[in-house]
Amino acid sequence: MAPPILLLQDIRQGFGQTPLLRDAGLAVGPGERLALVGRNGSGKSTLLKVAAGLVAPESGTRFLQPGTTLRYLPQEPDLSGHASTLSYVEAALGPGDDPYRARYLLEQLGLTGEEEPARLSGGEARRAALAAVLAPSPDILLLDEPTNHLDLPAIEWLESELAGMRAALVLISHDRRFLESLSRAMVWLDRGTTRRLEQGFAHFEAWRDQVLEEEEREHHKLARQIVREEHWLRYGVTARRKRNMRRVGELQDLREKHRQRRGPQGGVRMAASEADGSGTLVVAAEGISKTYGGRAVVRDFSTRILRGDRVGIVGPNGAGKTTLLNMLTGVLAPDSGEVRLGTGIEMVTLDQRRASLDDSMTLSDALTEGRGDMVHVGGAPRHVVGYMKEFLFLPEQARTPLGVLSGGERARVMLARAMARPSNLLVLDEPTNDLDLETLDLLQEMIADYPGTVMVVSHDRDFLDRVATSVIAYEGDGRWQDYAGGYSDMVAQRGHGVRARASAPAPTAAPRRAASASAPPSASRPRLSMAEMQALKTLPGEMEKLNAEVAKLNEILADPQLYARDPARFAKASELLAGRQDALAKAEERWLELEMRREEIEAAS
Repeated sequence: MAPPILLLQDIRQGFGQTPLLRDAGLAVGPGERLALVGRNGSGKSTLLKVAAGLVAPESGTRFLQPGTTLRYLPQEPDLSGHASTLSYVEAALGPGDDPYRARYLLEQLGLTGEEEPARLSGGEARRAALAAVLAPSPDILLLDEPTNHLDLPAIEWLESELAGMRAALVLISHDRRFLESLSRAMVWLDRGTTRRLEQGFAHFEAWRDQVLEEEEREHHKLARQIVREEHWLRYGVTARRKRNMRRVGELQDLREKHRQRRGPQGGVRMAASEADGSGTLVVAAEGISKTYGGRAVVRDFSTRILRGDRVGIVGPNGAGKTTLLNMLTGVLAPDSGEVRLGTGIEMVTLDQRRASLDDSMTLSDALTEGRGDMVHVGGAPRHVVGYMKEFLFLPEQARTPLGVLSGGERARVMLARAMARPSNLLVLDEPTNDLDLETLDLLQEMIADYPGTVMVVSHDRDFLDRVATSVIAYEGDGRWQDYAGGYSDMVAQRGHGVRARASAPAPTAAPRRAASASAPPSASRPRLSMAEMQALKTLPGEMEKLNAEVAKLNEILADPQLYARDPARFAKASELLAGRQDALAKAEERWLELEMRREEIEAAS
């Protein structure tokens, strides 16, 4: 193994009796791909700043091999002092670097190079900063949340760009798919110390859980040892009453070790307050359109969203995802077409900009809405401190102004507020921004258990695969299309992921219309055969019948005494169940294929 070109040892940093970092370390070899993971507030960004040489630790050593070039991407880049984004990126180039790479990277990230830094949005500044750290082709790249504020085309481009670089990488990210693609080793920062796994992110969570289970077993052994030593102290003293002072001292040390043990930070238990159920139909949109400044953002889109659906909306930045979401939820009226909301809708929205948070308000007041110390969750009162702890906040933070909280903490405040309000329609606009991996896990579990309907805009591919039952994707020129399943299912159906808006493919309907102009409609327009139309009518009934048969056979086989009492019936029922399940799967696949083809034909007509 090659010696490290960047080495941190015994790093200690923080305030008070419980330091943020204590004896933390990081070793980066040539070309290594490391992911640095840990909960929000665990000190990941601080450790990365120490690695970049921007923060001097209270104790410990940092070694950077002489001649090694290092670039660091902060979460909030500063572009001040530069006339344009191009001059900012060019300033990062070294004497031997390719001067044309600056413009190339800016173009790939959707910038022209002429933008004034003072007028950039957070996402645009982030893209310029990415170009600046990538342009010199350094030996080590330290990237703190590089995918934040990037849309899906930019994330997938960055993933490909980094995979092709020879530089060593240290990544902090909440994007699972991004980490799985790029990481080859993991550094876990937990309770101030670091542990290393020589495998990629795909293996991390199982390893982490194993480490915590082993730690819990050791803690249990320690507790039992204390009990044994206390028993000796009380009953094992000799008749001379002379105590073994060394053993008494050891017991005191054990007690102190047990008392000071810092277990894993408390877990989040997200459970949304449930309102009365909505009607079966939640949203019905018929031919809705919206135009801004002569550009069609939504063009003739129709969909039906039913109770219990989890709908993801995906597209590049600027495509109009939030506009479409606002139209579907009745916040914004369409220019043409109609949106009908179902009966009994109780909607709660999570705003991606955290705009509804007043920075001067305390954390406690934000959760209780200024009404004392109680939060009403699911109709039952809860003390605000107990509710805060479930979202990883410490009791002493109750009076902390929201303005001093980090981005991840503000995201958790918004989640806590949203979960406390009764709802049967949950609207989430970029809910994964700034959330750590464990909070993301629990948000996904909450959505899975949520009895109502969920509509979510997200650039997180893994999150969409885990929660979405259907995806509405941007197809270009204001057109949107429904796809069954999550993000990966959408990619399988359309043959590609989300593309940048400037290079979005032309709608599939346009070529079909052009072809029909040069030939008789009957000759060129695709249509379902009579057999296919009949199958579309009869398959739902067949699937319902097969579902009933599968349920009945499962009920028969659930009898624990059946095999002993009647082996022949058990074998026959098992054989029938396998056959019915296979038939059901084939019927569902055929119906989905025909339904998708029917929708394509209708879109082209």
